Amino acid sequence: MFEIIQAGGWVMIPILICSILSMGIIGERFWSLQRQRVAPRGLVSQIYHWIKDNRLDKQRLNSLRNNSPLGKILAAGLLSKHSDREMMKASIQEASGQVIHDLERYLNTLATIAEITPLLGLLGTVTGIIRMFAAIGEVGLGNPMVLSSGLSEALITTAAGLIVAIPTFICYRYFRGVVEELILIMEQESLKLVEIVYGGREL
Repeated sequence: MFEIIQAGGWVMIPILICSILSMGIIGERFWSLQRQRVAPRGLVSQIYHWIKDNRLDKQRLNSLRNNSPLGKILAAGLLSKHSDREMMKASIQEASGQVIHDLERYLNTLATIAEITPLLGLLGTVTGIIRMFAAIGEVGLGNPMVLSSGLSEALITTAAGLIVAIPTFICYRYFRGVVEELILIMEQESLKLVEIVYGGREL
């Protein structure tokens, strides 16, 4: 493996850095974007029973806020439950903006890695070809080993860039879909809470 990396030349260094960053972000996002961690099931139902039994106190609100992103949104809304419906919706929307920003964390970095690693591979291809032609100018066409080193550098960096870029882009698109689904779930749960507080809705 080290010989292959060495044969790819200096361009392999940024490609390797990109691959390490990509793996770290993918692992972190798989952990952070689990449905049960972001929008636990039954949270609105639990709040409904707290309100119905008059057990919604400051301690439960703090626990709700700290346990999940959805809980943070719902807690923001509950803090405004003594105001009108529009004020509660505004509080929910404000908290949602911060939560959505956190859900999308590192996704732009992942997309950037997916875009630049093929370009880095292409750069390695160009430098390898330049090296190959420089060798031809020095020793002519009589030494195939000199030519093969430049050609291998060109091919290795191209392959390495694509090997990093393809799974990174697939994971980026997957995480975008997960975030959009989680946002939809949280919007539905927030509207459900508003109807419980102001519309007399029962679960």
